[in-house]
Amino acid sequence: MVRPVKVADTVEIEYNEDRWAFFKQSRQRAKEIMSALSKHNIESVVHGGVARGDVDENSDVDIFVLSVVPSYKIELALRGAGFHPVKREIVMATPWQLPKAHIYIEDDRSVTFPLIKPRQLELEFYYFGGAADHTQVERGIRVPGVDKRLMLIEPTERGHVESQVVGREAEVAKRVGVGLDIVRERTQVLTRRADVGHTGIFVQRELAPTENFEAVFNQLVEKNSAMKLRLKLP
Repeated sequence: MVRPVKVADTVEIEYNEDRWAFFKQSRQRAKEIMSALSKHNIESVVHGGVARGDVDENSDVDIFVLSVVPSYKIELALRGAGFHPVKREIVMATPWQLPKAHIYIEDDRSVTFPLIKPRQLELEFYYFGGAADHTQVERGIRVPGVDKRLMLIEPTERGHVESQVVGREAEVAKRVGVGLDIVRERTQVLTRRADVGHTGIFVQRELAPTENFEAVFNQLVEKNSAMKLRLKLP
């Protein structure tokens, strides 16, 4: 498990040729999916290390669609570009968090989209970790963000500078371009997770190839009063 860093020196990391090559490869894999979505006017971001630039062989390519889009449009866009899912699932981490759909193109490349309108804090979650849009990906632009160690990653020409977040929450919020609330919330969650571990997932439902995301989600809501509470349904 990656443990948060509470005290650390500010360090500049210089990338070697292999790391730059892996970054470019990861960006290309993100661009392929984002371009397919963009052709259908679906706005998305790639988030995490692929957005920041600090990728390694364990980095996934995670694409997030920023607004509610009918699942058939997303799947049509992906199929039209030659992508065929290896797994489709609905996940809800807790009864009060955003219900999301995941489409895995490969084990390490996926598209996530919200099944209801995200709250501001839920969108800022992605920008907290670093999120690059389609234009930034095409132009090779890297963005600042915070990794799972609670280290702020700021891109430089030679690599990146990393510095601790704990104790600098207001400054980090400004540098990343998010509200202070999300920095405090993620700091608390990641610190607690390191102490007690993962506490499980509230909903995780894999879909059969013929099942529709919205239909399955509605079935789950009907059977679960906690989900109705999150959606403010009677």
